[in-house]
Amino acid sequence: MSFQQGLSGLNAAAKSLDVIGNNVANASTVGFKLSQAQFADVYANSLTGAGANQAGIGTKVVNIAQQFTQGNIESSNNPLDIAINGGGFFRMTFNGT
Repeated sequence: MSFQQGLSGLNAAAKSLDVIGNNVANASTVGFKLSQAQFADVYANSLTGAGANQAGIGTKVVNIAQQFTQGNIESSNNPLDIAINGGGFFRMTFNGT
């Protein structure tokens, strides 16, 4: 069982490094919002049901959370630069249709 715990930890750490690498690679991308890996415990299933002293068998990535907090809004001289102050998203259409 300890092999499974170590393997699940390595897999979760690898996924976390993927998320961190994506954040670093896009750090200078305008409008990029960082992501964060969220983890949970993995418990063994027993034939008699879950007990109070049930041992964990590792961890897993349950979600890659996207940050949606507002960033800094800066003025520019480009009339095509737009921003939303507060919550919301831009609705885009293909070819203006």
